[in-house]
Amino acid sequence: MAEMGKTVMCRFIDTEGIPLGNPMYIPQQAGPLQLTELANRFLNNEEKLPYTFYVSGEELLVCLLGNCVNSVSVEQILTIVYREQAVFRTRPVNRISASIAGHQGPVLCVSFSPDGKQLASGSGDTTVRLWDLNTQTPMFTCRGHSMSVLAVAWSPDGKHLVSGSKSGEVCCWVPETGVLDGSPLKGHKSWITSISWEPGHLNYPCRRFVTCSKDGDARIWDITLKRSVACLSGHTRGVTCVKWGGEGFIYTGSQDCTVKMWGFTQDGALCLKAQLKGHGHWVNSLALSTDYVLRTGAFDHTGKQPEEVKEAALKRYDQAKGKYGERLVSGSDDFRLIMWQQSVSDQPKKHLFGHRETVNHVCFSPNGQWIASASFDNSVKIWDGITGEFVTSLFGHVGPVFQIRFGRFLEHYYYFHVSTFVV
Repeated sequence: MAEMGKTVMCRFIDTEGIPLGNPMYIPQQAGPLQLTELANRFLNNEEKLPYTFYVSGEELLVCLLGNCVNSVSVEQILTIVYREQAVFRTRPVNRISASIAGHQGPVLCVSFSPDGKQLASGSGDTTVRLWDLNTQTPMFTCRGHSMSVLAVAWSPDGKHLVSGSKSGEVCCWVPETGVLDGSPLKGHKSWITSISWEPGHLNYPCRRFVTCSKDGDARIWDITLKRSVACLSGHTRGVTCVKWGGEGFIYTGSQDCTVKMWGFTQDGALCLKAQLKGHGHWVNSLALSTDYVLRTGAFDHTGKQPEEVKEAALKRYDQAKGKYGERLVSGSDDFRLIMWQQSVSDQPKKHLFGHRETVNHVCFSPNGQWIASASFDNSVKIWDGITGEFVTSLFGHVGPVFQIRFGRFLEHYYYFHVSTFVV
């Protein structure tokens, strides 16, 4: 046994194999709490952050002695992989807390407000409804669309709500009253498939958002001017998904099998920065490792929004981005996912194989360390959000899985996936 007074020589590394400090002797009775203290010291964290640790691929739950330390020879160094945890907590989903009736047609899209106090839902009955999550009761029925509502999105500061419909129109709503803020915005010639707001740390107050459509274009809108300020043309088929990233780039996924990366020049002009190729069929879904903090802006788990909103949002974004940077993952009809480190290269970082049918939806966990994918093969798969390695498959659905979302309980993630929306 590699021990010196009941100690073992250990070396900390992160998930990409980068060592943290030099090897050291650690007591065999050391558990997650003691190792967390060491990790925070090595990383010089002013605020103590929670971590999990893995030895030989297994999570360390008790102490080093319980993780096969006896099998380590004197000449060996025990490698301990550390992984940062999220700092917030929520209760697990184990029952239906409320079933809120109101829509007269199928619910096609839902979105929580950044402060977590309201829920917006879009329906085939052509309305958007706002719900109070504290009382779990309806607040407003927003009428203005002429066809089914396919996408809804809140601004990161929570002051605006926009929705897109099957007719290609975009409606802007005032969340406090539920009234239509001006006339519907027109420009797209077909269905609105996705909406994404400019991050709050890049521009505050929040004014701009981007929509994409089956007409093959994406459009940037200014909610104050109530008009389209730019059109992103270049895809040869319908655009299925769009993300406005924290570095200022806009990503569009299309049925032409490509992901395009758009950026702004120094004079504010929009241009194509890169074309991310690798999929052999339609791109159905995009997700960023920073999606959670981009969506919630300056709002955090404490429920307080500080006065310096833009600076607070930037701080949260920098923490979420971390040393690995902002990462992108795409899901496709070619049965696979592709992970991109788009700030480094326009070539795929890793191809994620395993699904046997179309990948409908992909998403990152709130801390960006896990990826979940939903597929027509009736399964949900979990992947490492940093390396792209396969983790596990979740079976239980008897039909295609269309959407998936992450939540968190204590120090471990649980996975919440649905085949249909129920509101």
